[in-house]
Amino acid sequence: MSVLEIGVGVAIAFGLVGILFPVLPGSLLVMGAIAVWSFDIATPTSYAVAAICAVLVVGGLVVKFAVPGKRLKDSGVPNSTLLVGALCAVVGFFVVPVVGIVIGFVVGVYVAEVNRLGRSQAWPSTVYALQAVGLSIAIEFAAAFLAACVWAGGVAIT
Repeated sequence: MSVLEIGVGVAIAFGLVGILFPVLPGSLLVMGAIAVWSFDIATPTSYAVAAICAVLVVGGLVVKFAVPGKRLKDSGVPNSTLLVGALCAVVGFFVVPVVGIVIGFVVGVYVAEVNRLGRSQAWPSTVYALQAVGLSIAIEFAAAFLAACVWAGGVAIT
């Protein structure tokens, strides 16, 4: 195993962690590392591996937004609530590093839903939003993990 492959493996691992804890652009880091490996190896196999990984990552990103978005729309949680949650997550990241992202999102969604629906109906909507975000993260992670597995197979072949 070369130094490049170790570096790419570390970058992929950081990307996967970045998906679970949204501090780093996880999928972008995974795909970027695989692309660097592919262009350095510069064989038809490495290009095929990169292409397969790109399809997996891009497909995962499309599904990541489509499926949870539909579930949220079906449950009645508007995009404006998610926007407030996202803005509060950014603020939360700076107030309480790393963990503040989650805290800020939950508080932002809850407050937006209290303003929209009232206190009694806010918590169920907040739970729907959290479930959708969890599903979104799981979809993105699964796609990036599959891409990492394809890359590992490509390393073994080349």
